[in-house]
Amino acid sequence: MHHHYIIYKPYGYLSQFIYNLKRNKKLLGEFYDFPEGTMAIGRLDEDSEGLLLLTTDGMMSEIVRSKKVVKEYYAQVDGLITPEAIKQLQEGVEIGFKGIRYTTLPCLAKKIDAPQLPERSKKIRDERHGPTSWVAITVTEGKFRQVRKMTSAVGFPTLRLVRVRIGNIHLGNLQPGEVKEVPGFDV
Repeated sequence: MHHHYIIYKPYGYLSQFIYNLKRNKKLLGEFYDFPEGTMAIGRLDEDSEGLLLLTTDGMMSEIVRSKKVVKEYYAQVDGLITPEAIKQLQEGVEIGFKGIRYTTLPCLAKKIDAPQLPERSKKIRDERHGPTSWVAITVTEGKFRQVRKMTSAVGFPTLRLVRVRIGNIHLGNLQPGEVKEVPGFDV
């Protein structure tokens, strides 16, 4: 029988259970006694936070990572994002990936009001450094640091990135570090 989990990955943690390099890193196993063979479906980089799915079922991992399942992010960006930048995000922007230039697929993007999210463990920055704004971006692909590269490509670097949805699964009221075992994923 397989096990499936929903977790709010906090800022500063790696989306993995083992880290073989010498530096001390915070890992997912600190939150829960996961069974052997548990893997993260996709990743969130150390500086990103939010919804992460874990499973012991490799087939489920393949399904969720496919382009058929959308992933929605809330990005707090440096500056007041413009309608032109939103349009560029929607149409696809050129980013670097593994040393080559790549144009992202069209996606959903819209400016949003600041969402009700838990405080991040590390302060983002002070308002004295200029205004910030929030954008919701829904993608079907998941290249390395893609959303961060996309907002930067349109002139609005990401300051905070939170994944809030994978398919039909929402972050909801989970708090950073909270783990919820579920019977399966209906993505």
